[in-house]
Amino acid sequence: MTGTESPRAVEAVPVVDAIRAAIADGEFVPNQRLVEADLSERFGASRANVRTALVQLAGEGLVERVQNRGARVRAVSLAEAVEITEVRMALEGLCAAKAAERLTDADRERLREIGDAMRAAIASGDLLGYSELNRRLHGLVLSLAGQTTAAAILERLRGQSVRHQFRLAMHPGRPAISLPQHLEIIEALCAGDADGAEAAMRRHIRSVIDTLPEVDVTRTRRFDAL
Repeated sequence: MTGTESPRAVEAVPVVDAIRAAIADGEFVPNQRLVEADLSERFGASRANVRTALVQLAGEGLVERVQNRGARVRAVSLAEAVEITEVRMALEGLCAAKAAERLTDADRERLREIGDAMRAAIASGDLLGYSELNRRLHGLVLSLAGQTTAAAILERLRGQSVRHQFRLAMHPGRPAISLPQHLEIIEALCAGDADGAEAAMRRHIRSVIDTLPEVDVTRTRRFDAL
């Protein structure tokens, strides 16, 4: 979604989904005020619907409502990001193990295609493309696992906007570390090695946790400069 879309173009999308997507995609940055009148005009929704959407998003942890000051995008602290990622490590490790036991030949082909595309993205310096492939890989593993409870919890965690606020794929030197980790996950999955896939996923996400403090320093400097 872009700011150039007309209200009529977004009428079919519930305003709560439109605002949620804008936050997750980084169109609205942490601590940015969310003015009901502006949102109403942008998304072609009534003020009442926007207000209801903000209440729902506050319940999801994406928005915080400040007394006498309206609503703003909630910033995720480093400590909270670490906690969220620790939960991800446990759940995504479980999902990797489950997925390894369920793969078809077509699934293995899809995983290897993502791995090849990741190599190509790094070779060409396409960090945005690599970031998107990272998202696709984790999403595919989750889908292949068939673990609906874990999927629901992980979707809620994703909604906390950690991915946008802590953009590891864009952090200097990070892709060179994460690419071999992703390829290790793919190989364990394709080999049907449940224990190996779980261990590889947990190692990868542990390295994410270890890198978060460095990313937080960069993030804080960037926001201070805004």
